[in-house]
Formats: sequence, C-alpha cells, structure tokens
Amino acid sequence: MKAVICELHGDPELLVFGDLPNPVAETREVVIDVAAAGVNFPDTLTIRGLYQFKPELPFSPGAEAAGIVSQVGPGVTHLAVGDRVIGMLGAAGGFAEQAVANANTCISVPDQMPLDLAAALVFVYGTSYHAIVDRADPKAGETMLVLGAAGGVGLAAVEIGAALGLRVIAAASTEEKLQACRNAGAAETINYVVEDLRSRMKQLGGADIVYDPVGGEYAEPAVRSLNWLGRYLVVGFAAGEIPRIPLNLALLKGCDIRGVFWGSFIVRNPDRHHANMDQLARWFEDGTVKPLISKRYPLRDAPKALRDMMDRKAVGKLLIEMNSTLY
Repeated sequence: MKAVICELHGDPELLVFGDLPNPVAETREVVIDVAAAGVNFPDTLTIRGLYQFKPELPFSPGAEAAGIVSQVGPGVTHLAVGDRVIGMLGAAGGFAEQAVANANTCISVPDQMPLDLAAALVFVYGTSYHAIVDRADPKAGETMLVLGAAGGVGLAAVEIGAALGLRVIAAASTEEKLQACRNAGAAETINYVVEDLRSRMKQLGGADIVYDPVGGEYAEPAVRSLNWLGRYLVVGFAAGEIPRIPLNLALLKGCDIRGVFWGSFIVRNPDRHHANMDQLARWFEDGTVKPLISKRYPLRDAPKALRDMMDRKAVGKLLIEMNSTLY
C-alpha cells in the first residue's frame, strides 16, 4: 500500500512517500481502507520523537483515519467488513491507504455523515468535549477563555462551549482566525499579538474556565485571569514550551489546574467515550457543530500538511485525502 513513512525522527521534510506492507488484523483489531485522515498537532510531535508514545521506526504518522472496515480480527464482534468507522490509532498509522486499529477505539460513522467530515470531527471535538464536559464541570452562563482558538481543538472548544451556554472568549493571533472564532460562536475575541491578554481579560470580567492547548507565554496570564474557583484545563503545548505556573496562584484564586489526556481517557473509559461521541454525532446532525476543513492534501503531500500545522497556518482542520470515492 502507498503511505507516507517516517524512517528517521525529524521535521516533516524528512518523511518519504513510498510503500508499506498491507496490514493484517490481529486479535481485537480491524483493518480500515482509509478515505481520509485528520492532521493533528500530536502528529508533529510523533515524527520528531517528542510525543508520549513513540512508534517503532519506520511508521506512517497519523492518529485518526476514517474509512471502511476491510478486515476483522479474532475477538471483534461489534464491527463487520463494510462498516463505516473512524479509527483512533494511538500515535500513528493513518497516513496510508490502509490502517490497523484497535476495534474498541473505533467509532461507527452515521450514514448521514460523510467520511471526510468524520475525519475532521472525532479527534478535535472528542478532545474538546471531554475537556469541557468531563473535566471542567461547566455551568451555563460561565465564561470560558479559549487560547489558540482557531486551531482544530480550539475551534471545536469554541463551538462546544457556545452549545453548552457558556460565554466564550476566543484568543488567537490574526483577524482571519478571530473571524472564524466569531463564526463558531465566540462572544468576545482577543488578538494576543497586539493586545495584552491579562489586561483585556480583566476588562472582560475574567474567566471561570481556561481551555489551553498552547502553553508557553500565555499560560500564566491566563491563570491570572481566572475568577475564584476557576478551572484551568491543560490540553497541550502547541507553543513548544511547557509553562511553569506559580502555585501560589492556585492558592490565591482557589482554582484547579486540571489535566486533559483524551488518548488515555478513551482507553480507560470507553463507555463514556462512546457516549460523548454519540452526543457529538447528534450535534452534527442538527447543525450544532460544523467541522471547518480549511485545507485538503493528497497523501503524498502529507509532509506539507504537517509543516503547515507546525507553522500555525491551520484554521480549523487540515485533512489528508486517500480515497474520496469512499465518502
């Protein structure tokens, strides 16, 4: 099968387009004929050997892939050949014509949902739904600050927060990105390149929840912007720097710093994960959430997609297309 292959850890330009053996479904696994795969920030860490999980070289990057089940391994009873699914692949395997997935992490795709939109939905919306609903204990009318709000998980967080009745303040780096946030339901926006985040948040009354997939220099002013008993969600470190938060801030504000590790959550609590995805599917059907795919790439251009992700050129979701006839 054709695949984009990581033979050595490093930047996207080191990836090669070539052939890998067709996968075989082992116990509790399925093989998926891939229609499309989502591009996510952890993919840029995996190819550089910086992610928590380190696949054995060589491997094809890509943590999520939507398509049609073509093989079912022993012990799989809830999926069959021909089923439309999106597979959560752990750390890698999606940027290829076929992918192997643990059957328990696969989500059935409703007939009314095209597979390309499924590939744009599960990872980012799954992460953000788990973060906001399971970890933040939100109450309608509360204020949530979303950092990196125009990226995949950020824009999903804006939509989900608005759907839950939160007042969403979206922070991003350009007017184009902020307009996408307003379109997704943000009540207020902050351009943190030209505005001081802490001062602007003080004007806006502070935040009850901070959703932070960025880290870096914006983390501490975001924590300082929390109201009494606020919740700061540690989602990721797209800025590249893991921040050091003065713990006296947690004491003074009575606030919580809560980790969000969606990949571990879906393994540890698959029933809750599937319930979350059912709710997102219902929201997709009624138009509450609308994944924004800003750019599509053919498989051989997956390195360019990863470079664009690293350079923060993405608004919403980037997608690798393997076989659009399967949509």
